[in-house]
Amino acid sequence: MAYYRQVGEIPRKRHTQFRTPDGGLYAEELMGVEGFSADSALLYHRHLPTAIVDAVTVEDDRGGLVPNLPLKPRHFRTPDLTWDKADAVTGRRTLFGNPDVTIGFVVATEPSPLYRNAAGDELLYVQSGEGVVETIYGALTVGEGDYVVLPTSCTYRVVPDSPLSLLVLEAGGHIGPPKRYLSKQGQFLEHSPYCERDVRGPTEPLLVDGEDVDVLVRHRAGLTRFTYANHPFDVVGWDGHLYPWVFNIADFEPITGRVHQPPPVHQTFEGPNFVVCSFVPRKVDYHPLSIPVPYNHANVDSDELLFYVGGDYEARKGSGIKLGSLSLHPAGCTHGPQPGAVEASLGAERFEELAVMVDTFRPLDLGEAALSSEDPRYAWTWARRGPDLD
Repeated sequence: MAYYRQVGEIPRKRHTQFRTPDGGLYAEELMGVEGFSADSALLYHRHLPTAIVDAVTVEDDRGGLVPNLPLKPRHFRTPDLTWDKADAVTGRRTLFGNPDVTIGFVVATEPSPLYRNAAGDELLYVQSGEGVVETIYGALTVGEGDYVVLPTSCTYRVVPDSPLSLLVLEAGGHIGPPKRYLSKQGQFLEHSPYCERDVRGPTEPLLVDGEDVDVLVRHRAGLTRFTYANHPFDVVGWDGHLYPWVFNIADFEPITGRVHQPPPVHQTFEGPNFVVCSFVPRKVDYHPLSIPVPYNHANVDSDELLFYVGGDYEARKGSGIKLGSLSLHPAGCTHGPQPGAVEASLGAERFEELAVMVDTFRPLDLGEAALSSEDPRYAWTWARRGPDLD
């Protein structure tokens, strides 16, 4: 994360003796990225974080991916997906993926197992519901509209208070604010649409006792279930720049102009070969001849995935898009407003839409959840005729 945080008890100097009330030593752990050359945090454990007593291979049952063939725009309906007592980790169903990111969806009603993704950062978007994300750094209360950034190898579990509908991005690297929003020292700059005041992080340690505790770990070769001698939530204090954090989409300040602004003004996060954007309620273009909805455009270098989470999306009227829909507009296809949307938007002063967009710079393949929730008519709605409309 972009700024320093201190939680709980820590010694005055790093890498020095820090003793427990009974005279023993707390176990220091450096959680760092890019080989000691980037952000890190120092955590102080009551027990050795290295003490494992078992390791078992777990079958990875997320299913395969198939190419977007024939190449065409597609529409998927997450409300068509169903679960039976799912949790936020093992209940994820794969929508899309490529070598850089796997995108899934889940409606979680049960506490998840303890989990650690050692292959990359994760980004959760809470479409609806409330709950707590318990982490080795402390607990985070989350609710509708929250983005939750979970750094690589952060042990956590998700405990729903009500059904949690989550869009889940599992990156092959690190996720953070766009670099153009940050100073050389990592402070949010004045032109950034959000800043440190909008970010929530853990505020106190989360101490849990227990022995022989299982943690499911995703790593580059698959899944392993480790059994630890002691519960990993035994950190009495930590400090640094690397930790889980929450940002709510309602705190994103939209950038507007006299004429239509391009998608990069909505960018909220960047990851390896992908970006995440937030389309929020906003005043729209105020040139007297402006056209508020997007112009037709071709994704020359990226696939565009849009998740419709609230409000009324003007450019997609008549397409079948509803709340909970996902539209995929791949590289190689020109796309734009539905027929009639341009004329209907003229004179509009404000849009009440709410959507999360993921642009990937490698093609998105389709997972089982996408294949089972597709609306086959979408690609033909601009011409209003085609294989499923004739």
